[in-house]
Amino acid sequence: MAGSGALLRQCPLLLPQNREGSVYEGFVTVQDRDFHIRILLPSDFQLKNARIHCSWRLKKVLHGYHQIVKQRLQHCSDLVSFMVEFKTILEAALKNAQELHAPPPPEYYSYLVRDIETLGWNKVVYVDTGLNTIKLKGEDSCGRQHLITLKLNAKYPAEPPDCCVDFPVEFAISWIPQSSLVDIYSQFLAALESLKEFWNAMDEIDEKTWVLEPENPTRSATMRRIAVGNNVSINLEVDPRHPTMLPECYFLGADHVVNPLRTKLNNNMHLWDPDTTLLQNLKEVLEIDFPSRAVLEKTHMHLTKDAMKQSFLQDLKALADRAIPEEMLDDLRYGRDRQKQKRTSLWIVVSAMLTDLMVLFQTRCVVIPDVDNLSIRLACLSGYKVFLLADKVLMSSLVNVHIVTSQSR
Repeated sequence: MAGSGALLRQCPLLLPQNREGSVYEGFVTVQDRDFHIRILLPSDFQLKNARIHCSWRLKKVLHGYHQIVKQRLQHCSDLVSFMVEFKTILEAALKNAQELHAPPPPEYYSYLVRDIETLGWNKVVYVDTGLNTIKLKGEDSCGRQHLITLKLNAKYPAEPPDCCVDFPVEFAISWIPQSSLVDIYSQFLAALESLKEFWNAMDEIDEKTWVLEPENPTRSATMRRIAVGNNVSINLEVDPRHPTMLPECYFLGADHVVNPLRTKLNNNMHLWDPDTTLLQNLKEVLEIDFPSRAVLEKTHMHLTKDAMKQSFLQDLKALADRAIPEEMLDDLRYGRDRQKQKRTSLWIVVSAMLTDLMVLFQTRCVVIPDVDNLSIRLACLSGYKVFLLADKVLMSSLVNVHIVTSQSR
């Protein structure tokens, strides 16, 4: 009974639901707010095995505090001591929730607007409706544009805002309660200048080589995979604090091509000059000129054309050596000698096919409509069923051309 009286004083709206006192249901009052709760105790009344059912509103308030509540259940000796702990936890959760969602005081807005006016509205790119998020733009000495996003809380300027920038290194600001947006912006510009050499090096690589990865590098990206030749590339990891020093290098490709590059890198490492640009050092140490994307694609396209032409001519030679079925020879309209008819009709088709194929090879990619039109036109030119045999070779070759050339676009 003494325990029941103590519980009644702590939670007057939480009442037992059976004679055994194993089920309690009612309300817990904190900060003049009532929250529904139901507590189920096991037969041995051990709190560590108790179950608590909360209303959806109480669950929402206690979100993130579940582990603490479980710990209190494990360590409290009786229900009264647990409810004292539970009310303390609930009160702290309510206080934190109120601070999180409480609107800033009027002084916050007046101070912030004054800060922005001092900094200059021309540097502001974005401000949300609640004046909690601000984006500022800045330009380094090389003319590159950069953004900094500031997320302010209601205690600004007593507490610094969170800063988000696209930097390859951590950006930490120095802040005191008397600081302002002008101080943050000054530190932002100083950081831009400290990273100027790094971005110069990366921009030169992006402009003068074929960067395979990443496709659209951000200002924070320190890695580049550069094409060295057909199916050969080098992966660079550049130190943003020392961009002209030798970066981490990984070669990708066949061993017979990659091994000589590794040997050159090891043998010429002493030639690396920190006063020279990153790209120029790589050229001198590896003894190569990095090809541009246009050059590599053009080389690959010519190689593809030559390979496909050779394959096509081989197919035609094999076709010319084949005998035409008797039923097809019966349908030929010209000549009396069947062997002469076979040779004449076949090379009419071959001549037309080669002429149109050479025209198609001058284009960058053979598309399916071109193949269909060519087949129809050749059928009209030849006029023989023998075309059906040659058409199989032509269609096979042209489809292969389409696949290979479309991949290099």
